[in-house]
Amino acid sequence: MTGPYLAAAGTAVGPLAEVVLAGDVARPYRLTVPDLLAWPQRQADVAFECATSGVQRHRFTGPLLHDVLADAGPVFDPARRKDRLRFLIAVRGADGHHALLSWAEIDPDFGQAPVLLAATVDGTPLDRAGPQLVLPQDRCGARHISAIDTIRVDGGYRAWT
Repeated sequence: MTGPYLAAAGTAVGPLAEVVLAGDVARPYRLTVPDLLAWPQRQADVAFECATSGVQRHRFTGPLLHDVLADAGPVFDPARRKDRLRFLIAVRGADGHHALLSWAEIDPDFGQAPVLLAATVDGTPLDRAGPQLVLPQDRCGARHISAIDTIRVDGGYRAWT
């Protein structure tokens, strides 16, 4: 197995990696890969075209990003159905790599992209390295984030006046 997908997995004994889930949510918290296993698991067989190493094929398992974030209670205005469309999701890995998604991209009423917070890659648990952001619909793996340390939900983009 090659690429950043397993390189970050590691098998060294040490503390479990934690992800900080913060921002405009009612219940910010920290979670680990074992915590992610409490959500319904999805599996995705993914082929990413990498600029430096060609096509990389891997099987990822984990919950949907939407399910995990919805549990944290994004602070949408319930009186305005479309309010959630202004929310952004920033995901950062321990190596500083980051990606930005829109809430609409993962929301079942809009894009419903099956974005995963992977707890395993090719059957290898990611307990010590931390979960990985997997966007199976992407042809290129540039938005794949290994060893996630922070997920921030940001609804600070108010309507233009």
